Amino acid sequence: PTMNTCCAVLLEMGWKVKANDRAYHQLPEFQKKVFLCIKKSRYSGNAIKTYKYNALTFIPLNLYEQFKRVANVYFLALLILQIIPDITTLPWYTTLIPLVVVLGITAIKDLVDDLARHRMDKEINNRKTEVLLDGRFESAKWRDVQVGDVVRLKKNDFIPADILMLSSSNPNSLCYVETAELDGFDPLTLNCVGLTGLIECEEPNNRLDKFIGTMLWNRERYPLDLDNMLLRGCKIRNTDVCHGLVIFAGADTKIMKNGGKTRFKRTKIDELMNYMVYTIFALLVLVAAGLAIGHTFWYDQIGAKAWYLFDGKGYSASHRGFLSFWGYIIVLNTMVPISLYVSVEVIRLGQSKFINWDLQMYYADKDTPAKARTTTLNEQLGQIEYIFSDKTGTLTQNIMQFKKCTIAGRSYADLSARVFQPVDWSWNRYADKMFQFMDHSLVATVRSGKDKDAMEFFKLLSLCHTVMVDEDMVYQAASPDEGALVTAARNFGYVFLNRTQDTITIQEGDKENSYEMLALLDFNSDRKRMSIILRFPDGRIRLYCKGADTVIYERLSAESKHTKSTQTALDIFANETLRTLCLCYKDISAGEYEAWERRHKEAQVVLADRDAALDRVYEDIEKNLMLIGATAIEDKLQDGVPETIAKLAKADIKIWVLTGDKKETAENIGYSCSLLTDDMQIHYGEDVKSVPLTTRRVQPQSNRPGKRKPADPFFTQTGKNALIITGGWLNEILYEKKKKRRRLRLRRLGRRLPPSSPQDGQPMNDWEKEQRQVDFVDMACECEAVICCRVTPKQKANVVSLVKKYKKAVTLSIGDGANDVNMIKTADIGVGISGQEGMQAVMSSDYAFAQFRYLERLLLVHGRWSYIRMCKFLRFFFFKNFAFTLVHFWFSFFSGYSSQVNWFITLYNLCYSSLPVLLVGLLDQDVNDKLSLRFPKLYLPGQQGSLFNYKNFFISLFHGIFVSLIIFFIPYGAFLQTMGQDGEAPSDYQSFAVVTASSLIFIVNLQISLDTSYWTFVNCFAVLGSIAIYFGIMFDIHSAGIHVIFPAYFTFTGAASNALRQPYLWLTIVLTVGISLLPVICIQFLSKTIWPSVGDQVRSRREEKAPAFQRGRRSRRSGYAFSHSQGYADLISSGRSIRRKPTGRAGLQQSIREVPHAENI
Repeated sequence: PTMNTCCAVLLEMGWKVKANDRAYHQLPEFQKKVFLCIKKSRYSGNAIKTYKYNALTFIPLNLYEQFKRVANVYFLALLILQIIPDITTLPWYTTLIPLVVVLGITAIKDLVDDLARHRMDKEINNRKTEVLLDGRFESAKWRDVQVGDVVRLKKNDFIPADILMLSSSNPNSLCYVETAELDGFDPLTLNCVGLTGLIECEEPNNRLDKFIGTMLWNRERYPLDLDNMLLRGCKIRNTDVCHGLVIFAGADTKIMKNGGKTRFKRTKIDELMNYMVYTIFALLVLVAAGLAIGHTFWYDQIGAKAWYLFDGKGYSASHRGFLSFWGYIIVLNTMVPISLYVSVEVIRLGQSKFINWDLQMYYADKDTPAKARTTTLNEQLGQIEYIFSDKTGTLTQNIMQFKKCTIAGRSYADLSARVFQPVDWSWNRYADKMFQFMDHSLVATVRSGKDKDAMEFFKLLSLCHTVMVDEDMVYQAASPDEGALVTAARNFGYVFLNRTQDTITIQEGDKENSYEMLALLDFNSDRKRMSIILRFPDGRIRLYCKGADTVIYERLSAESKHTKSTQTALDIFANETLRTLCLCYKDISAGEYEAWERRHKEAQVVLADRDAALDRVYEDIEKNLMLIGATAIEDKLQDGVPETIAKLAKADIKIWVLTGDKKETAENIGYSCSLLTDDMQIHYGEDVKSVPLTTRRVQPQSNRPGKRKPADPFFTQTGKNALIITGGWLNEILYEKKKKRRRLRLRRLGRRLPPSSPQDGQPMNDWEKEQRQVDFVDMACECEAVICCRVTPKQKANVVSLVKKYKKAVTLSIGDGANDVNMIKTADIGVGISGQEGMQAVMSSDYAFAQFRYLERLLLVHGRWSYIRMCKFLRFFFFKNFAFTLVHFWFSFFSGYSSQVNWFITLYNLCYSSLPVLLVGLLDQDVNDKLSLRFPKLYLPGQQGSLFNYKNFFISLFHGIFVSLIIFFIPYGAFLQTMGQDGEAPSDYQSFAVVTASSLIFIVNLQISLDTSYWTFVNCFAVLGSIAIYFGIMFDIHSAGIHVIFPAYFTFTGAASNALRQPYLWLTIVLTVGISLLPVICIQFLSKTIWPSVGDQVRSRREEKAPAFQRGRRSRRSGYAFSHSQGYADLISSGRSIRRKPTGRAGLQQSIREVPHAENI
């Protein structure tokens, strides 16, 4: 078995790196075909490229992307038609100028965004590092670093590539790395040292938690794992100098593999508008075809015989009908004028500025305003159904504080009836001045030296950990929990001073004592505890252990005291959502230790399943423990997080937390931030065995697209449910390819892969895999809250993709680290938390601000307003254009079906009706921001998409048809056989046109006035100004002065003044306007009286005081949470857990996760 395992590992190594030999990586065997016979090295350069355009590709590529929008293609086709003299009815520049403006504005916006990416890439690629060239280290830019180069890094340097660490200036050969750029998580990770040589390892991939390789040196092979690697994007901390060998560079690095592709995001309204453009175009073709056929028959029967209509062109009736068809396509294009898209872009730009200018989303502490980094997604903010949030740095500040404890059955820091006065630490010269504790009695107890339990409690905290300390007494902890515990011990007089591979030195009061470290039994997520075995200065051997109450209580001795009182305190701590750990000890005889040491040495050299063998040995010694007490740590949330989550939940927005932290940590935060509540039934992924997904499957043939029958609910019990799953379980439930090694080995050996079989870990067929994904999404979406722990950046993006794919829901992702970038790019809306260590999340986001609590205002105020405004704008815009355009349709029946030439067509959307509706799209609000936040249910119409859909579209269409009929036929009837005051008939076509146009302008401007909910001076000015502009231009184009200048274009001098002099025609206008608006007024009155919307109800309600909420507990839960990761004990001792160096291994894996079998899920 050992030989087979080794062979499998060797077969998987497809990446070879040789130190300081650039020519080696250019050998033909490492070349790959790019195009035809052009080849290049398979090893990427270290320069990165995140921009989309360059100087040559910008114009063609940007135009290609813009003409993916069907409306732009439509307007381009119109422009081509207008160039043809026999067809055009409007000047070609009336379409060209707006089209160029729309394309130009969008291109400039895209160019500005891409220039920012260019600048960021240039700044990163031009960073400096030191590379070993010709036997000496020389300064080089990151972009010039190549695979196989040896680089030298110094303290606070960013790591330029994924490198194998070779040496460190630290005496224990350790290197401290800050991974904020990778995972948004600040605690320090330790990496042990490998040696130089020929490296054979796995090919570039996106697994941040995995690396497999071997090193050939002195004819011996040594295994390498992630502990030996320093990843690009991290920063060297508390290490003066280290050296490393570049393994992956540029696009091959893990952080770049996790970046994901930049996706072009569009709103639901954009997609709906595209379909509506298709609908309108089909309607336009049908109408134009009908009119063209009518013109053909009319010309054949009447027009050809009317000598006064002869135009000198000998076209046949069918030819004229064909030209008339295209002429009507141009005339009726005002159904979807290009001004629609110009107006939409202006509205979105204004809405983005309102977000940027919102002082209530400005974070003064870091001088960070909210920033809308895109202008195309604002209304989508009002339709969010699922939020996917990172935890560390997004929900929490990642600041742990030691708050309470219980020692020997007595609880400390229960301050319900005491004065909140922090302890004065001036008596302790080592004290951390930032540490606050309120219970003075515990300090007095420890300082008295009489309470042995209290002394043992803090001695354990100062000794049982993997913290490192530098010369300035600054602690470098692998997790914030450990840092908080060791800092607490430090302030209470038990100061951790120093550690070597074999000893730990602490200050106990006035004495400095060194303890010999015999073994460090490391933490992992399965053990949920860590232990240390020490030889005291007096020769005693003692084991100290800290861990979850659920595992510690199982291992307590029957003689252990205070178990019930400690359990009561733990329940209280857990109810307060504090993170708890139990502390215990065990005295070990010399003979017992020697026997255990032998078994431990044997487990250390096991090649197969070494970690499981060590765990079994650990179990032998970690029993019959004596309980000392328990700690309670607060993982400090960002301000306003619980209130924000509760408010968003009331808006029917479901929140999923996707985090790389372990399950207990994430669950505790879930309770702290009110994502999880005590009335929820918590389901764990590995325990969901009573609901096997296979029982819900149907046959493939019955699962045709659009035909899938809704499955029965997963959770049959009533009440709220929450789901907590791990990344390993997620892999299993989605059936990712688990047996990668076996398949790669078989493929390289040229063997045929066996058929798909779930039992042997092979991937399912496409239908089975999709059905499994559907079932997972259905199950998760039945829950009020979902927490995914131990997930990789790729898994985060996959979860978001699944919900988008199978629920067709609008999603939002929010995070602050580079590990959130893929998730942010995948979601419909990406939000970055700015002001943190890493800025990659912000650079990839659509919106950015400094605190999670601002998300409430972004969605419930700005998002909701933007959605309502855009919907109202589009509904009215379609209505007013249908009402205007269809007047031409009715007129065609009385004009021989001939298309029209009219300046009014050009000016209607440009001057006469655009400004009032544009201001409604920018400024209107049904309720103010305070009411929007107070009543989250106002958000529901956006999620349901009820304010703009095909139903609203057809309502606008039929409303426009009704108004166009009124506008045309009432003046037509009034002009029919009419006599003016002067005895002359006013029924010429120009007077008819003036009355019809005037009625239309009054109707559309008064209609938008009726639809306006929020009036400002600007709105009043826009409505009155539009009417005034109409009359001003109308009198100008019918004046003698303009006729003198342009006699060929303006031939109807005095028509406007002649028509509007007649009181009879004014009465016609009033009658037309009144009949058009009266049904609307009646419907609005009935709607607000009998069928009021949520907004109508809110406006009429008085403010009510929210009832107080008191939380109760249904059942006990553990408050254990510890964000420590496996592997640090081995690193601290540099491979020496029992004062003996292990053989054949450079370091332990950082984590072990057992994944349940598929058939048990």
